[in-house]
Amino acid sequence: MPPSSSPILVTGANGFVALHTILQLLAKGYSVRGTLRNTSQGDQIKATLAKFSDQTNRIEFVRADLMQDDGWAGAVQGCEYVMHLASPFPLHAPEDENELIAPARDGTLRVLRAANAAGVKRVVLISSMLAVRAGHEGENRTFDEQDWANLEHNIPPYPKSKALAERAAWDFAHGAENTNHVELAVINAASINGPFLDTRYATSSELFRTLMRHEVPGVVRVKQGIVDVRDVAAALVAAMTTPQAADQRFCCIGGQCWMRDLALILQKHFADRGYNVPTRQIPDPLVRLLAMINPKVRIVVPELGWDYTVSTERIKRVLGWQPRPLTETIVDQAESMVQLGLV
Repeated sequence: MPPSSSPILVTGANGFVALHTILQLLAKGYSVRGTLRNTSQGDQIKATLAKFSDQTNRIEFVRADLMQDDGWAGAVQGCEYVMHLASPFPLHAPEDENELIAPARDGTLRVLRAANAAGVKRVVLISSMLAVRAGHEGENRTFDEQDWANLEHNIPPYPKSKALAERAAWDFAHGAENTNHVELAVINAASINGPFLDTRYATSSELFRTLMRHEVPGVVRVKQGIVDVRDVAAALVAAMTTPQAADQRFCCIGGQCWMRDLALILQKHFADRGYNVPTRQIPDPLVRLLAMINPKVRIVVPELGWDYTVSTERIKRVLGWQPRPLTETIVDQAESMVQLGLV
């Protein structure tokens, strides 16, 4: 699809995924309109992107908040395509799960309703692999796009928010409220890693920071599903431009590795620069014992030893998507954190 004269709307334009997505859109010749809760951040975002692109004159910013109706009608006006990337992803779960669920679900519906009213052709939504696999811990099998998070299990607020937001999006797309037949495509991303472009905190940096600062004595036996942020951006753009992507969700995962394997990669590439990464695997019984007194440890207990896989057949076949090697993603993220002073 050749670039059109109308801008591509990217929600949450200051986010980790959004920055990389905007760069790829600019490189392909598109103009971008980004939403921000505070447009005063716009100059800093342009300055960050200008380090990697000479096309920042084709970016504009508008104010819109996931929790408010104001601003969305103007944000989508004149756009054929919307990439809805804004969603809260805090490090710690809030006491009230609705602090995450409301902006994720209600914000998604605000975007879709505005897109429908404006005659937008397609909305590409970033969801999560958690909306596919959460609540299925211990099921050692292959997951694909037919799977959904099991909300009958007591899953944490963040995966619950992602599942409910995506469910609401599909209900809208297939419901009577979608009077202009806005198309929907969804990218269900695994843990998004890769190089940071600025020093703004991203939750995906926490594991790397913890390991590279040797803040824990060892690693737990948990499998990490990882996808490179640059590959997520490529998948989002492909989901926008590929006609066959309409009405599809796509499992977007570059690969999986056990946490100890991740730690070994970091140790191999950064030990000679003074980073003493813990690589000792903590026995499962000890992890369960620690979980009795430490809420942070308690979160990982259901995933101990969970040896699942994910099918990427659909995203590769329909979108022509090919992810880069996990080692490249892991090393590039850690290197960017070193260069930006984040570790």
